[in-house]
Amino acid sequence: LSKMGDKKRCRRIFVNDVGKYSSKHIAEYLSSCGEKTEDDDDGEPQTNEPVFQVVGTVSSSSSSEKISLLHEQYSVSLKIREELLPRLLECDVVVYNISENATQDDIEEATWAITALHGEMQNFRSKKTFILVSTVLTWAMTKRPETEEPERFITEEEFRKRRPHPSFKHHNNMEKQVLKLGTGKKTKLKGYVLAAGIQYGKGENLFHYFYKVSWLSECTKVPIFGEGTNYIPTIHVLDLAKVIQSLIEVKPKAKYILAIDDSRNKLGDIVKAVSHVLGPGRVCQVPEKEAITMKAYKQEELEYLSVDLRLDAFVVKDSFNFQWSSEGGIIENVEALVEEYRHTRKLLPIRICLTGPPAVGKSEVAAKLCERYRIHHINIRDVINEKMTQLVSDYTIARIDAEVSEQETAQDQLETIKGSMENNAGRLEDDLLLEILTEKLNSKPCRNQGFVLYGFPRTFEQASQMFSAEDGENQDSPNETPAYNKITPEYVFALDASDEFLTKKVQDLPESEAQKRGLTQDEFIPRLARFRQLSRAAETALDYFDELEIYPTYLGNIPRVKADDPEFTQIVSNVIEVVGPPKNYGLSPEEQEEEEDRRREMERKQKEAEEAAERKRRKEALLAEMAAQYEAWQNNLAEVKRQEHELLEAKALPLRNYLMKYVMPALTEALQECSKIKPNDPVSFLFHSGALYFFANNIDS
Repeated sequence: LSKMGDKKRCRRIFVNDVGKYSSKHIAEYLSSCGEKTEDDDDGEPQTNEPVFQVVGTVSSSSSSEKISLLHEQYSVSLKIREELLPRLLECDVVVYNISENATQDDIEEATWAITALHGEMQNFRSKKTFILVSTVLTWAMTKRPETEEPERFITEEEFRKRRPHPSFKHHNNMEKQVLKLGTGKKTKLKGYVLAAGIQYGKGENLFHYFYKVSWLSECTKVPIFGEGTNYIPTIHVLDLAKVIQSLIEVKPKAKYILAIDDSRNKLGDIVKAVSHVLGPGRVCQVPEKEAITMKAYKQEELEYLSVDLRLDAFVVKDSFNFQWSSEGGIIENVEALVEEYRHTRKLLPIRICLTGPPAVGKSEVAAKLCERYRIHHINIRDVINEKMTQLVSDYTIARIDAEVSEQETAQDQLETIKGSMENNAGRLEDDLLLEILTEKLNSKPCRNQGFVLYGFPRTFEQASQMFSAEDGENQDSPNETPAYNKITPEYVFALDASDEFLTKKVQDLPESEAQKRGLTQDEFIPRLARFRQLSRAAETALDYFDELEIYPTYLGNIPRVKADDPEFTQIVSNVIEVVGPPKNYGLSPEEQEEEEDRRREMERKQKEAEEAAERKRRKEALLAEMAAQYEAWQNNLAEVKRQEHELLEAKALPLRNYLMKYVMPALTEALQECSKIKPNDPVSFLFHSGALYFFANNIDS
């Protein structure tokens, strides 16, 4: 019961704009803080229920989604002051963060909040604390004291002499208003100003551009905007949250506190450190105005990066006691910050290895996977050509710079590669190939985004040499799984097909493509035999991955068809199902626009094709209907003619009978008589004789 009585009341804290970078991490950290007590059994500290109940406002875009770290969340629409004030009065601590890209509305809201709380102070049931998280930009124009010590820093004790950047005068006025709050023991509203350094860490904010450019490795050099010689006061965003927690707990006498780490880093040195660990390792100076042209930064963001201050903080060091996340600053902790950045933004490499006999379809699958995941296509021929091109370039540069040793090194390596290929019918010896591929897989682009490797390693020994851990890597692993290095594939897929299928597939290839891919009959048959021989070895490359508990997924053969064939698409879909979603930045705005244009064009073509098919269907249906109607008309016409013929036949029958009975006999006799007599005028003879014969033979009737 005594412990329950001593237990602190859960304090309610308000944080504004939790959707923003630093406010989100501040709220997240405070909501996870728990009261620590000693365990009765082993004396180790145990974390109990949270000591803070965090509420806050969120932007309208995320107001429909419940933020789990908040006990209550209010949409921007609730910033109507009459509605927001009761929420603030329920809180023990009110934190207004205007340290990052705060608009005039944000500052006006913070000003209103402190004024409204001060007006309600007499009605408070308990003491409240107002914390303004401001920025060191309110010190930007402060003159350094003239002293014999050129390296003397400006301390927070001199806060009354601070002079703000022209764009941060409203921030400075807000700070002054908070400092005017009562300081006596009887006051129910205590105010503090935290002048925070430029915040970094987690997924990054202002420094994110340099991380992203380095991670993408699309540029040979990372740009530094301006000269880069300015000193930037910084603080890890989690350390800022810890400062706020300590301020709430300790309630120091000092009302103005600098929240910065111990670093004295220049902008250029910060960019160099990030580029060295994450990117190409080189930097270049670019005029500040180019940052806006390149859409890297907005003008207000450049103002933060242009600050040049050397400050010294005492309150944080002397009055607060917490475990720093990055006390030494960015450069000292850059490797840990890079890992933190990768995991926060889920920028994790996807490493895939495809195995299988020649011509089974590894390159087709690899191309689709690289397109899907935006990772690097490791084609052995291309990697060798890239290495030779690089050596030629290195040789040329060394020759220009008169670097004899580097020139000789590049020349020796180039001659070694060429000699090996000449002695092995255009193929590189395994040890050289292993060295070149390992160098490629260890390059920053492959380490950052990942790769699809196929065609190598072919044996257990090659896989072991390529992927076994170097000294110091994974040595502290608690299990007995063999250690492996950071380029080891996470996913292994095995493709296979019968020799008959593969042979037929190669025979159907155009001769030019077969020569290009090394799949002529003279090349393919030995390669296939070699693959089958290695597959029957006591230990294979797939066995090596089994030992690492990276179990291969076995796929069927890839037909030699178009990439949109259902069978091919299904196999690629099976791979994607195993690997999961992409783990990268996705498309840039320009690429999104291009993709949208392609989508619209595809939809247009599809619509046109559907309309053309519909027109064709209607035309064919109409023609079929017309043909049926014509056939029916023809049948009807034939029937009508038949009936007319029968009718005419029926009508002509009496006349025919009359002629046969009465006319034809007389006419026949007249013709016979005419042929006997042979008169000069047969017609007149027949006329007169026929009439006589007719009347003679038919007189009775």
